[in-house]
Amino acid sequence: MLLHGLGSCGDDWPLQLPALEPRYRVLTLDLPGHGASPLLRGRPSVGAMADEVARLLEALGEPPVHLVGLSLGGAVSLQLAAEHPDRVRSLTAVNAFARLRPQVGGLGRGLVRMTLLAFGPMAAMGRWVADGLFPGADQSILRQAAAQRIAANPRGAYLQAVAAVSRLDLRWRLKDIACPTLIVAGERDATVPMQAKVELAEGIPGARLEVVPASGHATPLDAPEVFNDLLLRFLSEVDQALPGP
Repeated sequence: MLLHGLGSCGDDWPLQLPALEPRYRVLTLDLPGHGASPLLRGRPSVGAMADEVARLLEALGEPPVHLVGLSLGGAVSLQLAAEHPDRVRSLTAVNAFARLRPQVGGLGRGLVRMTLLAFGPMAAMGRWVADGLFPGADQSILRQAAAQRIAANPRGAYLQAVAAVSRLDLRWRLKDIACPTLIVAGERDATVPMQAKVELAEGIPGARLEVVPASGHATPLDAPEVFNDLLLRFLSEVDQALPGP
């Protein structure tokens, strides 16, 4: 099961599906308030999103899944692995966090994001975020696709997700994650500090940290070959150690 990042949708994984589908049945979804999934009521949290994913897996009658989450999807994956361990066979958290605080120099970007979110059109917000995710001259296609996905978000839904992330603190639950865990970190990620990913690797028993050189925040898209190789090798190790469906 592949869980996307903030402001995106289940279409986040076009470069992973061809690598995964020959070996696995792959599930993607739109997290609550994203894509075609409606907002949750009240003041939803990352935990509430994880509960929705768990209910979906139960409704589908799925066995424990290999869970792969990017950024917000990674945070949801961490919560799901801690709260619903019977649903998770393995966990791959990509540029994820147990608690997100801006890195040095990141306060300015955070203020720009909140200003655009409060007063600017979502199209401007999408372009600004996409420029940060994919700054390379050779990344124009990725940049355009990211800008369009973010611009498609209703402002209220995006605000709801940002608020959920701002309230998250899973550091005390990391020790409860018992499944095999791979932490993937983009070396040049300007969104989630490297220390947040080191914190995951140190807090989750037996977790492995892999740093992808020259990759930013969207590692599955800007370094797909390296990421796919890391993921497939990890899943193969888990399947050999834990035979199952």
